[in-house]
Order: sequence, then structure tokens, then C-alpha cells
Amino acid sequence: MASPAATLQRSQLPSITIPASPSHSSSSSPLHRLSTFKTPSSSTPPPPSSTTTNPSSSPLDSLAKDPILSSFLSSSFSSTSFSSAALSSGSPASTAEHLHHAIRLLESQLRSEVLSRHSHLLHQLSSLKDAELSLSTLRSAVSSLQYSVRRVRSELSDPHNSIQPKTIQLSNLHRTIQALQHTTRTLRSSKKLRDLISASESEPEKLDLAKAAQLHREILTMCDEFDLREIDVVDEELSWVKETGEKLRSEAMKVLERGMEGLNQAEVGTGLQVFYNLGELKVTVEQLVNKYRGMGVKSVGLALDMKAISTSGGGGFGPGGIRGSGTPQIGGGAKAREGLWQRMGNCIDRLHSIVVAIWHLQRVLSKKRDPFTHVLLLDEIIKDGDPMLTDRVWEALVKAFASQMKSAFTASSFVKEIFTMGYPKLLSLIENLLERISRDTDVKGVLPAITLEGKEQMAAAIDIFQTSFLALCLSRLSDLVNSVFPVSSRGSVPSKEQVSRILSRIQEEVEAVQLDGHLTLLVLREIGKVLLLLAERTEYQISAGHEARQVTGPATAAQVKNFALCQHLQEIHTRISSMIAGMPFIAADVLSPSLGAIYGVARDSVTPLFKTMIDRLETCILQIHDHNFGAHGMDAAMDNNASPYMEDLQKCILHFRTEFLSRLLPSARATIAGTETICTQLVRSMASRVLIFFIRHASLVRPLSESGKLRMARDMAELELTVGQSLFPVEQLGPPYRALRAFRPLIFLETSQLGGSPLLQDLPPSVVLHHLYTRGPDELESPLQRNRLTPLQYSLWLDSQGEDQIWKGIKATLDDYAAKVRSRGDKEFSPVYPLMHQLGSSLTENAAVSQKH
Repeated sequence: MASPAATLQRSQLPSITIPASPSHSSSSSPLHRLSTFKTPSSSTPPPPSSTTTNPSSSPLDSLAKDPILSSFLSSSFSSTSFSSAALSSGSPASTAEHLHHAIRLLESQLRSEVLSRHSHLLHQLSSLKDAELSLSTLRSAVSSLQYSVRRVRSELSDPHNSIQPKTIQLSNLHRTIQALQHTTRTLRSSKKLRDLISASESEPEKLDLAKAAQLHREILTMCDEFDLREIDVVDEELSWVKETGEKLRSEAMKVLERGMEGLNQAEVGTGLQVFYNLGELKVTVEQLVNKYRGMGVKSVGLALDMKAISTSGGGGFGPGGIRGSGTPQIGGGAKAREGLWQRMGNCIDRLHSIVVAIWHLQRVLSKKRDPFTHVLLLDEIIKDGDPMLTDRVWEALVKAFASQMKSAFTASSFVKEIFTMGYPKLLSLIENLLERISRDTDVKGVLPAITLEGKEQMAAAIDIFQTSFLALCLSRLSDLVNSVFPVSSRGSVPSKEQVSRILSRIQEEVEAVQLDGHLTLLVLREIGKVLLLLAERTEYQISAGHEARQVTGPATAAQVKNFALCQHLQEIHTRISSMIAGMPFIAADVLSPSLGAIYGVARDSVTPLFKTMIDRLETCILQIHDHNFGAHGMDAAMDNNASPYMEDLQKCILHFRTEFLSRLLPSARATIAGTETICTQLVRSMASRVLIFFIRHASLVRPLSESGKLRMARDMAELELTVGQSLFPVEQLGPPYRALRAFRPLIFLETSQLGGSPLLQDLPPSVVLHHLYTRGPDELESPLQRNRLTPLQYSLWLDSQGEDQIWKGIKATLDDYAAKVRSRGDKEFSPVYPLMHQLGSSLTENAAVSQKH
């Protein structure tokens, strides 16, 4: 090692550039020898040259540009190649002369360079002598340092050789003491464990399993940590400790499983604490979860094991057993069916007990903490992001159940048929399972065993049978409808028994699923499809044309057929509506479109007939304008006979009642009970239209004498009696009937009494205003007269207008009357004029307010 002094001397040495040796120069070309000269270091500037030449005229530059000599500057120069090229050029003598000239030039340049740098070279020589002196001084210092190192090594080796064996002896002694201490501690713990086991031999139930497990783990931990296993006394104890550990695990597992089956939190907590003390909590819990999960999956598989079902049914594989395809042989269907449902029930019970047991285990884990470390046991099992124990088990059970159901559906026609036809029972089993699990695991502050998503997954596992069940339901009902209403036959009308059979079948389908609300809605949707099919087939059977609309003669065969179809549809509509009356509103919403279609087809089957009859009755009422109600005299007033138009009206109503309504309304029970049928509603509408139409045209009669008023009052009484006896009870018609009853006394009131009469409240404003024209002068023309319209034309216009528009037309006639009076120069108007203005404004305002409310 160099001393600091030597290092310092070395750092002070001047930099030396050693020139090339003569031998090297002689072995190289002149150009290479020239290139070995180095530029002096910047620390020692070269002396100024007296022969400095311009770089542009340097011989080296001229040589570098020479085509022959430039190759000597290349790093890849080869003398053999150059000589071969010179000889083959054809002028080797010239090339040699050229080279001799270049050599002389280089020698001259070299001599010039040496002379110009003579002082610098002498300086470099003195620096070499100084370096040799420094190196000799450094060599002496290095020798001194080496001597000192040898002396220190000699002084340290003796103590080290003396201390090293003592250190090893001390280390061995220390390890021995530690081994003795840990062995003593281990043996002491083993003795405690033996005493604990011995004390409980007479009463095993009093054994403190948790403490014994803790001692067991301490013994094994010390043996592993301090490597005590090769000590004879320890090895003798370890064999017993391991046997004791197996017993502890066995006893703890018994306590744990007993607690899970009996839902005993204390026993489950004791078992978990033992395995926690043993350091095997996570592994043990995983084994338990896997065990229960496997039990559930196995239970699902056994539930649909057709071979086992056949064996339990006593059929084996002989007569009455199950074939390989899953189809029961003759005589074994009932037993196999019972066996299948029994096994499904047992499977559901087993799944319930497994899920509740795992939930109970999870519940105790989430509550129990180690008494010493206060660690929550659940945190030792489940880390952040890991699924809960119940979720793992439930996911496996649902997956296995769904797989088995799908396999049974495709592989066994017998299972498919049983679970399809008995789907409500299968769904009931699943929902009962979910409800029981939810009820038994509903504890405040504890997560339930299964989530809503988990319930939906289990219900979805049997969706394949639900689809098949709904398709079977639709098929049964559709086949029944197709048999009652065949497409090929249009003229046939189903009997009441056939319609009743359809309704009974629908009732049975609903009753089979009424315990499950969701399934009921699904079945109702299928029933809705059947009702639409029924409406479509019935609509195809309905007869149209003149024969279905005629009202002058007896009922035709086409009308009788339409009546029967209407009654059948009415019966279906009534029965289905009453069936869903006690169900939630959503049930009515599901069947509302279908019932609407049934109702529409039933109404359309007889609506043309009623429309034709209303047109005929209106034609009879329009004849009121052909009768002279302006005649004076007692003869006209004392005539007890009805007016000719009224007699025609009575005959038409009586004929309609006898020929048509008697078939559509065979009895008055529906009306008495307060439940109107489709035909009853149509009859009510007809009766209301007749009364309103009569009052309208009675108010247009002009002139109207006192005897004419009596005649009109008598006609109104006849109308009321005829409508009430042959069409509909007039007391139940409401506003039309009150209008008829109010109009009769109104025509006898004095004009001055009309303004404040309460009768106006029951009459449409247009009726009152039209009647007032009969009390005015002839020049006060009604809209009918002013526009030169027929009563029918004006009546059609009134049907299309509201009371406000009618008042505008009436007001225009009042303005015309006022203009005529003013044109004559008269200043007084008829008393009717201001009264009509007053009543028109007030009555139309009241009518508008009542319509808003």
C-alpha cells in the first residue's frame, strides 16, 4: 500500500511525454514515425518555433494530397499491396524516385522540427530525472509501510487465536442454556396439558378445549421456533402432544358441528375458539364450508336421481320402474311421481338446514373476538372484497340446482311433464324455501343469509319449467277455444255448455296459481291471449249486412246468431270481471285490453241493430212537425187518442221489444241487481236518446196553442209510459227523464213566470230558448226558419254543436228581430225578447260551469 507521502510526491511529478524509441522508428515508415510525435501538454507550453511555416504550405498537406503518398496515411496501409501496385503500374522507377523525394522532404521537415523544439526536449529530459528520484523515495516509503503491517499482524494474531475458541464455547453455552430453558418451558406446558386432560377424564364435558388448544399450539410453536425436535425428552412428549391435538380437533369439530346443527351460538363459539387457538381457524372454516356446500350439491343431485326414485318406489327396473330415458313404465307413474315430489321436499329441507347452518356460523364469526388479542374471528376468514360464507354456499347451491333442473328438463320427459304440470307446486317449494330462510335468518344487526339477488337467481333456476307451464296453459285454453270456434265453420254458434266449459277451464287455471301473485299475473297474461283469440273468433262469426240491421220484421237467423254471440261474450266478460274483482288492481290492468276486446266485439255484434232502431224512432218523432199543435177549440183538447206520430213511435218500440229485446234481455235480473249488461247499456242509451230527441223537437213546435199544449202533454205522458214499460225504467235514466218531467209543466207557465222557475235547472238551455219562440211574434224567426232548414237538418246541426254555439245562432235571430223593430220605428219589443237575452246568457253560463265541474 502506498503511503500518503508517496502519493503526494507522485502527484507533484511533472507530466512527461516519452518520445518513440529508435527501434520503433526504424521499423515504421517515415510518415508513421512523424505521426508518433505528441503535442506537448498544456501545462508546459512549447517554445516558439523559429521555423514555423504556414499550415497551408506544410509538406504533410502536400503529401496528403499526393495520389501516391496519401495511401501511407491510411490505417489499413499494406506495403505488399503498394509494391504490387507500383510494379504493375509500368513505371516503378518513377514511383521509387517519387518516394525517395518524399523521404528527403520528411527528413528535412523532421530535422527542422527537432531544432525548433530543442529547449523543450531538454526540459523533458530533466523532468524524467526528477521522476526517477521521486520513485526511489516512494519505494522506500512502501517498504516501511509493509514492515509496519507485518508487525501489526504479528501482534493481533495471538490474541485472536486465543479469543476465537472461547467465543465459540460461549456461543454454544448460550444456545444450550436457551435450549434448556425452552425445553423446560415446553415440558412445563406439556405437564399443564397433561394435567388438564387428566382432570377431565372423569367428566369429558368439562374439558376446557380452548385452553388445551392454546397449550398445544404453544408447545408446537416453541418446538418449531427453537428447534427442539431432536431432544429426546421433547420428542417423547411431542408424540403424545400430537395425539392429543388430534383428539382436540375431533372434539372441537363435534362441538362446532353440533352447534351449527342446533344453532347454538355458545357451542359454535367454543369450537371456533379452539381452532383459532390451534392456528387452524381459516382452514377449518373453509373445510366446513366446502363440506356443507358438497352436501347441498349432493342433495340436489339425489333429488332428481330417477334410478333412486324408481328403487324407492319399489319398481326397480322391471314393470313399474323407470326406463333409461326417464319415462316410467306401466304401473310405476304414480309411485315415481310421489317419490319425485317427496325427494324434492327432502332436498328443499336439506338446503334450508345447510344455508341456515352456514349463516349461523357466519353470524358467530362476525360477533366473537379472541379474549386476548381482541381480533374479530371473521376478519381472519374474510378479507376485504371476499364474498361472505353464505354467498359462497348459496351460489354453489343455485348453480347446482339450475344445472340439475336444466338437465332433467332435457333428459327426462317424465320429470319435464311432472314439473311442468305441477309447476305451481314446484314454485311453492322454492318460495317456501326462500321464505323460511329469510324468516329464520332475520336477526337485527346481522346480514341475512341470502340477498334479493340471490332469491331471484334461485327462482330463475326453474324458469325453464315456468315457460313450459305457461305454454301448456295457453295450449290447453287455445285448443278449447279452437274446438268451440273452429276456423272452418262460420255459421255454427257455440252452446252455453261450451262457453261454460271455457270459463270453468279459465277458473281452474287461475285457482291453480292463486297462492302466488306473480305466477297469477303470468297466467292472467296467457288468459288474456286466449280472450283475444276468443274475441277474434267470435268477431269472425258475427253476421253483417242488411239482414243483421233490419228492424221492421221479425228477427232473422243472422240476428238471432248475433244475439247468441253477444250473450256468450257478455257472460264471459261478466264472469271474468267478477273473477278478478277480488284481485289487486294490477290483475285488472293485465286483463283490461282483453276484456275491452271482448266487450267491443259483443257491443259491435248488436250496435248496428240499435243504431238502425234509433234512426227509425227519430224518424217517428220527426213527424211531430206534421201535426197541427196550433189548433184552437175544446175538440182538439178533449181528444183522448194519442197523436199519429206517437202511435207510430209506440208501435215501433213495442215491435222492437217483442222481436229483439226479448231475445237480448230474457230477464230483468241483471237490471234489478244493478249490474248492467252490454245490451242493457245500449237500451239505456236508446231510451235516453228518445226522450232528449222528443224534448228537442217538441220545443221547436210552432205555433203552440193551449189545446196544442194539452195534446203535447198527453203525448209526453204516453211517451213516458211506453219507454218505461218497453225499453228502460225512466226513473233510472237521470237527466233525460228529469228534462221530460220539467218540460211538461213548463209549457203551461206564463211567460212572466219563466224567468224565475226552478224547472229551468233540469232543461238544456237550447230547449228553453227554442220553446220561447212559440211565445214570440211571427217576425221573431227561429234558427230553423231563418236558415230555411228542415227539422232533420237542424237536428243534425244541434247534435254537432255545444250550447254556446247554439246560443250564438239564437242570438243572431234576436238581433235580426231587433233590427226589424227599429226599422219600423217601434220602441217596444216583445216580452219574449229581453227574457230570451236574459235566459240565454245565464243558462249558457250555468251550463258551462256545470260542465267544468
